[in-house]
Amino acid sequence: MTNTGPKSRSRALSVAWPLIHAERQALADDLGDLSEEEWATPSLCAGLTVREVLAHLTASASLTPLRWYVGVVRCRFDFDKQVAMRLAEHLGTSGAETLERFHRVVTSTTKPPLPVLAMLGEAIVHAEDIRRPLGIRHDYPIATLTSLARYYQGSDLVVMAKGRIGGLRLEATDGPFAVGSGPLVSGTTLALTMAMTGRAAYLDELDGDGVPLLRRRVPTGDAGSK
Repeated sequence: MTNTGPKSRSRALSVAWPLIHAERQALADDLGDLSEEEWATPSLCAGLTVREVLAHLTASASLTPLRWYVGVVRCRFDFDKQVAMRLAEHLGTSGAETLERFHRVVTSTTKPPLPVLAMLGEAIVHAEDIRRPLGIRHDYPIATLTSLARYYQGSDLVVMAKGRIGGLRLEATDGPFAVGSGPLVSGTTLALTMAMTGRAAYLDELDGDGVPLLRRRVPTGDAGSK
């Protein structure tokens, strides 16, 4: 029987936060020399620039459960409106200022009412939303990506992933991640994770009889800012 008591949850938190902080710091390092033109590059999040996605990450790392709830009420339970409102609060007046604000929250353990692994998801998935359009490559630890893929395989919280891969067999070519039954979708753990979370840009990196079905479930422009 899996131990899901307080001690087990505490151990999970103690492991996850250093991974989150490391990925935030790596992203900040990668963005240090961007020009204002590069900051305006469209991200993989529909309608958002890479600079706006970074501001969203800062907002997520600054939002307590109470502030999140107050914002939801203020926005009359329009969650997209709340995301846009909080993003604007942390955008600043230039790319350099947006990055400086992100630097302040690199080691934050503040979060909205979400599982800590959802915050790891934000740190990695949104980092790729930023890096990919800028042509920046980052090598993520395979153990970290595997933990994240396993989280998304069973979750439709905030990001629909579990439903998107229903009836498919996913197998990583670079690590131990494997889940499901049905037509095969294979690729790197990162590409599988990004496809699970609705990033169509990674579909061409996948192989298998299940890719056409997954492609129909990840239409272009599907990825939002969450």
